[in-house]
Amino acid sequence: MGLQAGIYWLPYIPPALRFHFNGHNLVVYGKADGHYLVSDPVVDRPVTCSPDDLMRARFAEGPLAPGGKMYYPVEVPPGPDLGPALIKAIIDTRHRMTHIPLKMFGVSGIRYLAHQIEQWPQKFGERRARQMLAWIIRMQEEIGTGGAGFRFMFAAFLQEAAKMLQKEALDEISEKVTADGDRWREFALSAARICKRKVDPASGYAKVRDILMDCAARERDIFGSLKKAGF
Repeated sequence: MGLQAGIYWLPYIPPALRFHFNGHNLVVYGKADGHYLVSDPVVDRPVTCSPDDLMRARFAEGPLAPGGKMYYPVEVPPGPDLGPALIKAIIDTRHRMTHIPLKMFGVSGIRYLAHQIEQWPQKFGERRARQMLAWIIRMQEEIGTGGAGFRFMFAAFLQEAAKMLQKEALDEISEKVTADGDRWREFALSAARICKRKVDPASGYAKVRDILMDCAARERDIFGSLKKAGF
């Protein structure tokens, strides 16, 4: 059973990773000794959660309040044809990364963040700017829905899709996505050096801006290549 929950109220989440975010998803796969058995993407092993704690997390208040949402498959068709689903997934991803008409999403969102980060020290002060930068690293590398790790996952997905759809172009694009993931990791490393005060702030913030702008350019090229390949 899939559940939406507020990650802050899940007791098995390490304190350093808890924050008020209600869009977290996890799987409950059983119950033993009065506790639910949980598989959570943030934790590298199965965990347990008491009914009271799980109830509090499932009905947490605030933005994106989960409201007790649950979801589960009602049918698993035998021998599904994955080809159409793969094609739709690639097209949907390309569209969302390049065509959402809001500046905070997709490739435009990466550029927006790059420009915003550079202004943070002047707008918020050095201490607050470092805190906000640390949050970005945390979301990217530990518990977030974007950043380097997801680029590597998308690259692996494209490799598998290349075999199933017999599209060699997807293999080539997969290599570009892997390189893009490496660049995101460079951003996290450079940002961490700012947070630890190991670089001059002026040059440090300019560097992370430039890396993000490069990531945006790479991803514009990646999704353009997917379009040329027929997706």
